[in-house]
Amino acid sequence: MAYENFIPSVWSEAINRGLERACVFVQDCNRQYEGDVSEMGDSVHILGVGKPTIRTLDRANASGNIESAEEVADSSVILNVNQIRYFNYKVGDIDKAQAVGGLMDALSEETSEGIANAMDKFVADLGKEAPKLYSEATTVTKDNVLDILDDAIEKLQENDVNVSAGVSVTISPKFYKLFKKAYISADTDNSDFLKNGIVTRYGSVLIRMSNNVAKNDDGSECIMIRTKRAVAFVNPLTHTEAYRPENSFADAVKGFVLFDGKIVRPEEIININVKYA
Repeated sequence: MAYENFIPSVWSEAINRGLERACVFVQDCNRQYEGDVSEMGDSVHILGVGKPTIRTLDRANASGNIESAEEVADSSVILNVNQIRYFNYKVGDIDKAQAVGGLMDALSEETSEGIANAMDKFVADLGKEAPKLYSEATTVTKDNVLDILDDAIEKLQENDVNVSAGVSVTISPKFYKLFKKAYISADTDNSDFLKNGIVTRYGSVLIRMSNNVAKNDDGSECIMIRTKRAVAFVNPLTHTEAYRPENSFADAVKGFVLFDGKIVRPEEIININVKYA
């Protein structure tokens, strides 16, 4: 396989498609700012607005004066794009000659999965910065796992989050095992929800599962429940190129991804901090 047979644009597209398939935490991020970063620079200024005060006007004095116009407080967050992950590997001509077909396709898939995993871990670690559900990590069991989820949903509702409009929670395999046991026993009429395994629903909340759920130093988990607006994520650039290293009978591929993410709506995300017995 000669250098001319590597088509960088094809590799880049394949890696991008692989990233979209492999990412779990990234799926539930707000990516609307991605185009702004790729066109304008290495950061994006995310503006937010407060809520106007709703006042009461006495009908008897409806023709009277109203209070002066208020200046509604605003907020802003700067999302800097600082995260870079790269790869650089080669395959010797002799190895390729002896290999069964599909070697480069397999390496492309492995590369996609590795990069996607790195980005997913980064987003998962943002859960440590989210407001905690409990002051200390709570031990989760089959008997209280649904109560813990209900506590988290209630907390979001107290923050005026419309849960029915779209909320997701990404849980670990340990948490899912307890959730599945509890939900089957409590869900005698709607167990069809569980047929698709790692992706299901609990009421209106979408349940995902990932091995990348963040852990604290003490081993407790930081499970994120959030709206899709809570975390902003950008991946403005994925670069791939093929080359023929000097002093080597091999073809090589190198590339990098540029990305970053940040909690931009802390009231719409909760860290369900739990531990296991």
